[in-house]
Amino acid sequence: MLLPCFDYYRPADLSEALALLGQMGDQAKPLAGGTDLLVNLKLKKLAPKALLDLSGLEELKGIRGENGQVSLGALNTASRLAAGATEVPGLLSLGAGALGSPQVRNRATLGGNLVTARPAADICLPLLALGAKAVLAGPDGEREVALDGYFKGPGYTVKEPDEILTRVVLDTPRPGVGGGYQKLGLRQAMEIALVNVAAYLELEDDGKTVALARVALGAVAPTPMLSPGASQALTGKTAEESCFTQAAEAAAADAKPIDDHRGSAAYRRDMVRTLTLRALRQALSLAQGSKEAQA
Repeated sequence: MLLPCFDYYRPADLSEALALLGQMGDQAKPLAGGTDLLVNLKLKKLAPKALLDLSGLEELKGIRGENGQVSLGALNTASRLAAGATEVPGLLSLGAGALGSPQVRNRATLGGNLVTARPAADICLPLLALGAKAVLAGPDGEREVALDGYFKGPGYTVKEPDEILTRVVLDTPRPGVGGGYQKLGLRQAMEIALVNVAAYLELEDDGKTVALARVALGAVAPTPMLSPGASQALTGKTAEESCFTQAAEAAAADAKPIDDHRGSAAYRRDMVRTLTLRALRQALSLAQGSKEAQA
């Protein structure tokens, strides 16, 4: 399939990119890794008048730690996130490593995964569980949006047409924190999840009591979602199997799956229970594994 005709721009910096977006609005599409955008162009699902190649924007690259937070540039690839760098939470590395194939991971970007906003996105779900915030740059400057309020529907977010997602910020990993990621698909690789679950546990100094917990669910609602019931079932409780079972039941109750050609709602709800249990066990193992364990 041939790509449709479009004008091509390669801005030198963020200011130029924002100026171009301000002129063209939703007639232009930013291009990062292109793993979704180029496919949609070939399938004629999108027909923008212009593409803005962001690959030369240094402001959107790199991983930096500052003031107790980690700042992840939007152009970081899934491969780099999956590589297990010290600054990258282990939970995010697990999700990034489950995305597509090695070739796709070498191109797909953190920012692209968030902007595309698929309900089962492998990078979105861990970031949601980690309590991350998206930083959006626009004509009026920057604004931070918690991911819990960022997603609006399949392919839709709060990002305006004249804004660019520049980075994601989250708390620096610390001892006593663990994360787990579980994904169920029809195949082992190159598969969009039927159900995926990311779990985050933060333990008290006793190494047993849950100080903070988040369970994020994918492919069971129009957007990646947090399970408030699972968090309530875990917080303040002893991290043990009975507690995890209650949290898994709460997560299944919070899920909003529908029947489709890939699986029934009842099956997906059942799998939420199973994968939530597995993800919580994985998170606890990492949190208690050593003083250096990270989410």
